[in-house]
Amino acid sequence: MRFPCPLCGDRDLQEFTFGGAAVMAERPAPDAGVVAWDAYLHLRDNPAGRSEELWQHDKGCGAWMVVTRDTVTHAVHGARLTKGAT
Repeated sequence: MRFPCPLCGDRDLQEFTFGGAAVMAERPAPDAGVVAWDAYLHLRDNPAGRSEELWQHDKGCGAWMVVTRDTVTHAVHGARLTKGAT
């Protein structure tokens, strides 16, 4: 699989490190309790289809980007730099 780094162009997946979903769940308050923290840490949606994920081009320019990818077909539909990336 290849990712389109906005700074370097198309690169092999092996140059990137997965950083999680681009839209994260809201962090519970420190005193929210075990159930809330368990859900935050362990329960994730796993939708089939297009999703936005954070990836870092760690073996390249080092930039963090949001990659739009189809979780069923693995087709990559684009990438953009995250806010604050240079």
